[in-house]
Parts: sequence; structure tokens; C-alpha cells
Amino acid sequence: MQRQRLFGTNGVRGVYGKDLTNDLVIDLTYAIATYYGSGPIAVGYDGRRSSPAISRLVCSALNSAGLDVGDAGLVPTPCLQFAAKSGRYNGGIMITASHNPPEYNGIKPAAADGVEISREDELKVEEIYYERRFATTSGHGREFADENVIPSYAEKVLSLVDAEKIRSKRLTVAMDVGNGAQAVCAPMIAQRLGCKVIVVNGNIDSDFPGRGSEPTPDNLGVLSEVVRSGKADFGVAFDGDGDRSIFCDDSGTIYWGDVTGALLAKNLLAQKHPGAEIVCPVNTSIVLEKVAEQAGLNVVYTKVGSVEVSREMVERNAPLGLEENGGFMYGPINEVRDGAMTTALVLDMLAGARKTFSGLVEELPRTFKIKTKFSLGSRDAVSKVIKACIDHGSPKRIETMDGAKIWIDDETWLMVRPSGTEPLIRMYAESTDKLLLDSKVEEYSRIVKASI
Repeated sequence: MQRQRLFGTNGVRGVYGKDLTNDLVIDLTYAIATYYGSGPIAVGYDGRRSSPAISRLVCSALNSAGLDVGDAGLVPTPCLQFAAKSGRYNGGIMITASHNPPEYNGIKPAAADGVEISREDELKVEEIYYERRFATTSGHGREFADENVIPSYAEKVLSLVDAEKIRSKRLTVAMDVGNGAQAVCAPMIAQRLGCKVIVVNGNIDSDFPGRGSEPTPDNLGVLSEVVRSGKADFGVAFDGDGDRSIFCDDSGTIYWGDVTGALLAKNLLAQKHPGAEIVCPVNTSIVLEKVAEQAGLNVVYTKVGSVEVSREMVERNAPLGLEENGGFMYGPINEVRDGAMTTALVLDMLAGARKTFSGLVEELPRTFKIKTKFSLGSRDAVSKVIKACIDHGSPKRIETMDGAKIWIDDETWLMVRPSGTEPLIRMYAESTDKLLLDSKVEEYSRIVKASI
């Protein structure tokens, strides 16, 4: 009998009390503890209602497995991951469901290098879990509060940018923290950089009443208006656990993450890391490749998912990684998605530029993009949908690294792949020709709907 996979694209997630039961949490933690072998382990959690209870279960299970635990409390995910790589821990566990709806929660283990454990190690944890090969011990671990997680992280961020130059510009930043965990970190860092910070949805609320837990161009209208009315230099919105960040320029126009990544690659990071490699998933905008080529940077593609990007960065010692959904990874601090670090890098970029955010965007190659999704009645339909899209028409070429990326011509592509966190088929498309893009999205949407 084939075992169901526990790990999705980013950790183990489910509806708390239904898919993610207390028994599963305890046994999964025993499996992770067995995988780690020894402690101490840093444990932190986001602002979801169920997070403190799950954290107590995780800490207790680690202790009963003989591992010491550093309790970081409520922190953004990048802070917990930075603590895991500090040398004081043998790994870390973050309690979060990232951008998923409020009823979800999850467990995300990080290795001692601060990066999510690899896909191979996820399989090892699952094997231990299903075979119940939990390590036994006669001892009991201790638990201690670690109140230095956010302060030490903030000091590292400040050390990686030109803090004095940023302070001299007295920039104004609008921050939509989305009622999430970045409320305790990102505004503080921007203030320490001399910025005026206008905070939107700044209270931590497990129901994410402001605009939901996932920032997208469709739900950031308030942030856009605050940028315009507050005459901010830019705006930024974070997801529920604070690792992803979506930016808008001084005019209030919102951009997907690969546009911000292309900006940073062109205007800041090429100077700091000449000749470096950028790691990104196959659904990344062709704008990045155009900019990277001009800047003498090389682009390396992976499957969709931050774990794939992060682990490829580690393997190549690459300083830059990004995702179109707002995940940007800066190796000098950690090869993981990091909303607050990215915001500091944008501040660094603007402090050294003679143009506004919107002026810098105008210098990028222009393309048109569409991103949509389709609900699945059953995951059994995934292979049928992808095959139908591959068999349709006469495209120039097809890449099957992750789902199907269908190239209509050299500057027009469409991709379909299953979500790793929800029962969905995601579609991404991009072209320099808007009419062609619209027609192809409509054409392939009909194929997807007919196949579900």
C-alpha cells in the first residue's frame, strides 16, 4: 500500500484538528527528533490561533525524546531559521501554515544550516514516522526561553546594508504586515534604518481580517492607497509568517516577486556579487533572465518550491534566489525566503539610486503576466490535466521539470502544475504580446476545465 506523503511544497500542513491532529503532531515531532538525533532545537510559531498549542506539543515531544529546546515564541519564520543556523542549535522547527487560510497550520523543520530540510531528508522523516522507528531515551530534555532570536536577526540584517546611507535618505515605507508575524520585526528594522513607517494591519490576528494571509496584487488596494496618500517611497506586504514580501512602487503599482528580484539583481546585487548565480523556479518571469544576461549574472532553474530553490543555492553557494510569489532569498544572511531582509535590500537599493522605485521599474524589459488557479475535485485529475495541455496544439517546445511549461514562442509561455499545499492546479503565463497572452490563457483554461 502506497503511503500518503506528509510533506508538501513547504513543510507539513493541514486543517488543525482535522488533517493536522494532536496525535499526528506528536508522532511527527518524534520522527523529526529521531532524524535530528540530538539537540538543542529552536522552536518558534506564527500568530495563528492554534500555533501556541501546537508549539507546546512540539516542545514537549522533543523534550520527551531527550532533546533540549530553545523556545523562541512568536517570531517570523526567517528569524527562527536564522536562529537554527546560529551555531547554538542543531536545527529548528517553525509552527506555521504560511499563507494558508486561518484554519490551517503546519510544521516546518529546518536543518542546522538554517534551511528547510531537503526533499530526501523529508522522505527519511516520513519513513521514520510511518515505521514508528522513534529513538528511545531514558533522559528528558530541558526547555529554555530564547529571547535573543529577533534582536540577533535584526543586527545581522542591519550589517548587510549601508545603514548610514539609508538613514541619511529618511525614506518613508508603507508596510502591510497582514495581521501576521512580521508585525514584531519588520517595522522595527525599518525604524532602526531611519525610515518613517506607516503600518497597515499591524495587529496580530489569527483570522487575518485585514486582507487575508497571502498578499497578492488583488488584495493590496489599501496598501496602494496608503503609499499614495502618505507619499511613501514604496510599500511592502508580508504573508502570515513573514517570509514572503510583495512590493509596490511610489505610485502604488504592485509587482510580483520576480519583478522586485529583477530590480535588485540589476540595481544592487550585481555590484555586490558580480558574476553570481541566481536560482529561481521555472515559473519565473523572462524579465529576470533578460536583466541577468545584461548584468553578467547566470540564472539556474529549479522546480517550484522554496525548498528546491534554497537547497540549490546551498549546493552552488549562490547568493541570490527568488520566487515569483514574493519569496526572495539572500545567501549572506540565509538561503531562505525573508521578507524583512528583502525590504532592507530595497531600502539599500533606493538609497543608492537617483531614481524612484517606479523609475527603476520603467528601465526593466516589459512583459505581461497572468496567474490563475483551478480547484480540483480530486488530485487524480492532475496527470490528466497536464497531459491534455501537453498534447494540445503545436508549441515551440515543452519543459516538464515541474508540470508542463509550454513555450508558444521565444517570448510567450504558459505553465500548468499542481499546487503543493492546496487541491489546485495553478496556471502561470507571460508574453511580450498581451493579445497573444490573453488568447492562449483562454485557450488553455478551456483545456484545463474540460480535463478536471
